[in-house]
Amino acid sequence: MLHTVQSWVLLILGAGALGLEAFAVVDALRRRPDAFVAAGKRTKQFWTILLGVAAAIGFVTLFSPLNIFGLLAVVAGAVYLADVRPALDQAQGKGGQRMGPYGPW
Repeated sequence: MLHTVQSWVLLILGAGALGLEAFAVVDALRRRPDAFVAAGKRTKQFWTILLGVAAAIGFVTLFSPLNIFGLLAVVAGAVYLADVRPALDQAQGKGGQRMGPYGPW
């Protein structure tokens, strides 16, 4: 019984990680190449290759996402989504200023 629960938890974690990596690579593919340069980040080719490899690793490690390669793939996707994507939004004029309850922050 416990083994079955652990297998399901690992499968859910692996599917979530693969979803994050797939979303990141699709988002990178949809961006203009000049936006990466304007945002001061690496090139579009660099990010699409890195995120494509991360998604492939995420697919291979779907049932065991807690190994070092699976974790590195999640980190690559998370760095793109947390750092590069907001910079690209701002460079393309989509981000705008963040407004908190007392003004911009």
